[in-house]
Amino acid sequence: MAARVDRPDIFWELTRSLCPECKRVIDAQILFRENRVIMRKRCPSHGWFEALVFGDAKLYAAIAPFNKPGTLPLQFQTEVRDGCPHDCGLCPEHKQHACLGLIEINSACNLDCPLCFANSGTHLARDGFELDHGQVGFMLDSFVAAEGTPEVVQLSGGEPTLHPLLLDFVAMAQDRGIRHVMINSNGLRLAHDDRLLSRLADLKPTVYLQFDGFDPGTNLLLRGRQDLVETKLKTLDRLAEADVRAVLVAAIERGVNDHEIGAIVDFGLRHPAVFGVNFQPAFRAQRHLAMDPMNRMTIPDVLKSLELQTAGRFRMDDFVPVPCCMPTCNFVTYALLSGDEVTPITRLVDVEGHLDYLKNRTLATFDQEILATLERLWSSSAPVGSDVSAGDVHRAVNGAASRCPACHVGLPLSSHGSTDLARHVFMVNTRDFMDPWTFNVKNVMKCCVEFIIPDGRLIPFCAYNSVGYREQVTAQLNRVARTP
Repeated sequence: MAARVDRPDIFWELTRSLCPECKRVIDAQILFRENRVIMRKRCPSHGWFEALVFGDAKLYAAIAPFNKPGTLPLQFQTEVRDGCPHDCGLCPEHKQHACLGLIEINSACNLDCPLCFANSGTHLARDGFELDHGQVGFMLDSFVAAEGTPEVVQLSGGEPTLHPLLLDFVAMAQDRGIRHVMINSNGLRLAHDDRLLSRLADLKPTVYLQFDGFDPGTNLLLRGRQDLVETKLKTLDRLAEADVRAVLVAAIERGVNDHEIGAIVDFGLRHPAVFGVNFQPAFRAQRHLAMDPMNRMTIPDVLKSLELQTAGRFRMDDFVPVPCCMPTCNFVTYALLSGDEVTPITRLVDVEGHLDYLKNRTLATFDQEILATLERLWSSSAPVGSDVSAGDVHRAVNGAASRCPACHVGLPLSSHGSTDLARHVFMVNTRDFMDPWTFNVKNVMKCCVEFIIPDGRLIPFCAYNSVGYREQVTAQLNRVARTP
């Protein structure tokens, strides 16, 4: 008699995804195989597809308690008609409000990066779009109407520093009570434009700086030029002189710059302009490099590399999932700095215990004040590098220690100015966006990072870049831009 054979996978769940070829919505299986999480799906027209979605199945299962109940926005923009992900706007079936809003103010860029989810480039200086005061004002008003008092908005592109009204848009956001404005930039113009830098020094946005590594080969493969490092280092020095804060943003591609993860963090810790690092595993939306979907970088791969390359200065268990989105999307830690000493606050405060939404909310010893502080920090709306977040970090730690552990002299918290606190705090974050290969409707339904588009809708980041919304909005804006 023939012997029965076990399947090589553990079936974990069934969800909905996209066909990478035609973008049709199809069923998808989440499987555990050799301690990796695999998405397997079949399109009736294009057959079977498999992709790696998370590099550690044990961790994937263990982080289920980090799933915070969603918060309703003040208003929705669309109705439920065709089902997720085709009703984005946000619709009433969306499970979370918008922690962070993102506005693409132009499509032109001064680089032609081989890796670009916005599909921007130098040619769009002629054929692309630039939003005007009225459009951006309406988009910001829509964000405020949905959120009341939004915490964070990012102005992006293209390359937003090429837009002649960028500084007006920063001021417009601040005038509407949005306290933390970020500019997503490659930094090239900031390296030499004194007037722009002077105005930024007055307005004090945070520069979300594209910074993929130091090797010329890294920049050639990801950004199309190998001579970018010196320019970006100059930009950071100028930002430090102007007292403008920066967060380094690195797209991590396996076999290209995954060996530079530790070096990027070590550099950021030393540079006076840098208050954090955000690692984003490369994903395949719009313009991207050729890849094997079963061999992509995921969050656990980034964190394991960071632990190895920093000799344990940061460990994988220092990082906690962000509960406002799905726990598999985003991991964060904050570290206290004292000279060369770096202490992740997870080694001082029971962050995991407080953010366990399946268990610890029922404990009699539960500290509601610390919970509120940690929920502000472990959120996509946390204003990275700000005095507000720094104060939250120190308040959380102060619950476990009477004096600031980041100071050699042990000053009490009350003796610090807000800027002093911020200089003692450093954030490291890794966020894995989904593409048509890894798209999971369950995750999209709880997304809290939204593109704000000119008609006032708020579209989840991964839906905007994978489902077809970007193409629709860009085509409409380009038609308007070319209208005499």
